[in-house]
Amino acid sequence: MDRYQEALASSKVISNDEAVKEEVKKIIEKAPENASPEVYQFLLNSIDLTTLTTTDSEKSVAAFTQRVNDFDNDYPQYKNVAAICVYSNFAEVVKTTLDVPGVDIAVVAGAFPSSQTFTAVKVADVALAVAAGANEVDIVFPVGMYLDGNFEDLTDEIIELKHTAKDAKLKVILETGALKTAEDIKRASVLSLYSEADFLKTSTGKEYPGASLEAAWVMCQCIKEYYELTGRKVGFKCSGGVRTTEQALQYYTLVKEILGEEWLNHDLFRIGASSLANAVLSNLEGHEVKYF
Repeated sequence: MDRYQEALASSKVISNDEAVKEEVKKIIEKAPENASPEVYQFLLNSIDLTTLTTTDSEKSVAAFTQRVNDFDNDYPQYKNVAAICVYSNFAEVVKTTLDVPGVDIAVVAGAFPSSQTFTAVKVADVALAVAAGANEVDIVFPVGMYLDGNFEDLTDEIIELKHTAKDAKLKVILETGALKTAEDIKRASVLSLYSEADFLKTSTGKEYPGASLEAAWVMCQCIKEYYELTGRKVGFKCSGGVRTTEQALQYYTLVKEILGEEWLNHDLFRIGASSLANAVLSNLEGHEVKYF
């Protein structure tokens, strides 16, 4: 039995769908207790502000980035977003436009959102993005390989992409809406964790249903189990359909209750979103704000 099969067989994370729903329900009841200006500020500072559209261009991405620059002057009382997330070919545009400290440059790479191309193409994409300035790389878990049970090639590919990314954070997007069941989400999480992922991310927000609290619960439990076994902290990112402050607060509560206060920093907790930043900013300001 190889180490991946051994890890899958030995994981004790609950993966019964109904049991997971019950566990989520218990935790989410606590979410209103966490509603406060301090938590809203934390949520804003945990956002990967994202633009991933067919119409993105050098000009539009530069303007998008400039808005993040302007935020520091217009709202100096708040910390800025955690990162700007764009297609890999725009990493250099963000790098040359971004002039505020503490905001990372994240890209989606490796045949996003399907993960369907040659491994060599994925490696080249990641390498080019990092060379252009990306310090975070979001890749998609190869669901097709997983469904075929081709775990060796799957894990080898993720490890190769991590080594290509070098010091850049590698976020593995599980596409939980395609995996569907808690059992498959658990297995994909374990395989990614043992393939040197720096973050587990829920969804692309494209073809399949986006983030769900149930998927997040399983992923966080796997991260916790992995940390207890290895001492290595892996981050969690929810993405795909997280648009309201209330939704973000629920994911915050899951992470707090499962992984603890140690994970409540933007090095280990992220939310991928485009409209959420305006929602959280509106909560902080007490009126509707459409800034980003």
